[in-house]
Order: sequence, then structure tokens, then C-alpha cells
Amino acid sequence: MKEIIKLENIRRNFVVGDEVVHALRGLSFTIKEGEFVTIMGSSGSGKSTLLNILGCLDTPTSGEYYLDGVSVRTMGKNARATLRNRKIGFVFQNYNLLPKTTAIENVELPLMYNPAYNTVQRRKKSIDALIAVGLGERLNHKSNQMSGGQMQRVAIARALVNDPAVILADEATGNLDTRTSFEILVLFQKLHDEGRTIIFVTHNPEIAQYSSRNITLRDGHITSDIENEKILDAAETLAKLPVNDDY
Repeated sequence: MKEIIKLENIRRNFVVGDEVVHALRGLSFTIKEGEFVTIMGSSGSGKSTLLNILGCLDTPTSGEYYLDGVSVRTMGKNARATLRNRKIGFVFQNYNLLPKTTAIENVELPLMYNPAYNTVQRRKKSIDALIAVGLGERLNHKSNQMSGGQMQRVAIARALVNDPAVILADEATGNLDTRTSFEILVLFQKLHDEGRTIIFVTHNPEIAQYSSRNITLRDGHITSDIENEKILDAAETLAKLPVNDDY
């Protein structure tokens, strides 16, 4: 299988006053195409720093990071931004949607920076992505007309629209109630079944039961990296939960 992510002895230090904080202390791992990996750890474990490096939002102090075969560490800011736009689909805890804009307009956003798509193609790809996440009836709804679960689906459609090499989710169910969280997990498992590569950063150990592999961080080190032998089915769990009245 093709390697999508490769980290070699990644270290990230921050200078805070007179102190040097060692946020990441020599991380090495690879993630292959089609894996669904959860990255877990408590506050201060280094997972947010790792997320920023994986997402090309930050560069390591030392070590090498390859994203879909491209070395990221020595890249300039503009080249990194282009790589980020083409290769990574982000899904955030707080959705990061533009207010007062429709679902289609939100999803079109990453394609605005991609000269390969004209206006008609952008719209078609955005509508297809929204249909894929179950929002075909909500194309022209604005953010303030949607529930949290619907807004997160828009965010996932936006992450998918550029056909990224990897989907990077940061606490993507953190703001959602239990039932809606599992509706979103069902969607992530569906994307995984379709061959998407997913990295899901979370502090919720329950979510690791639904992914194919779990990496745990503590104090900037990897303490475990385990393949999941028995992946639970989010749809089965969802079917056993009480129905939300407001959804």
C-alpha cells in the first residue's frame, strides 16, 4: 500500500520565556493509504502540535515529514499552503464554516484556489460532495439554519471536495451530542470503506474502537501504536441509541 504520511524522528520545540518546551520528542510512524487512524492523548500530550505539523500549518524543529511522497519541512510558506489545499481536507471541532453563506458556498471554498476548476465544475463538485454526506436537501441552507450535525456534514463535504490524500479531523465530534456524534462516525466509516485515508485526533477513547488503528501520545512520545483487530460498527451502535427529538 502507498504511504500517505511518513514521519521520521519529528521534534518540535517551543521557546516560552527562558524555557524550551519539547512538545514532540522524536516521533516516527507511517500511515498508508486507506487507513483510519485515531491519534489520542490527554491535554499536553503533543497531539495538537502533531496535528498542526501533519496539516502543514507548522513545521518541525527537526526530522522529516513526507506528505504523499513530498518532503514538507524545507518548503516555503506558499508552497506549503498549496500542498495543504490540494492534499489535506480539514474537519474541525467548531466546523469553521463561513456564517451567512450557503452549504454550497462553504463547500466550494477550497476549489476557489484550484485553477483546475471553473465555476460550473466547482458547483457540480460541491453539490456531489454534499449529496455524498446526506445533505442533498440542504444545498442552499445557511449555517445559521442548520443543526450542529448538519454543519459538521457541510465541513466534511468541504474536506472531501478537493479529493485530498488525507482527511484530518480535529475533535470532529467534540461539540456534538452522543447520537449526532455517531451519525458523524458512521459517515467517517463510510468514507474509510470507500478507501479514504483518515486521521482523527481525539481525547475520547471510545472513538478508537471505530478506527482501524490507534496511536496514543504522552509527553511528546508515542506510548502505543495498535492495529484494531475488532473494529466496531458505528451504524450498529447508532441503531441502539435513543432518537434525538430535535434532529
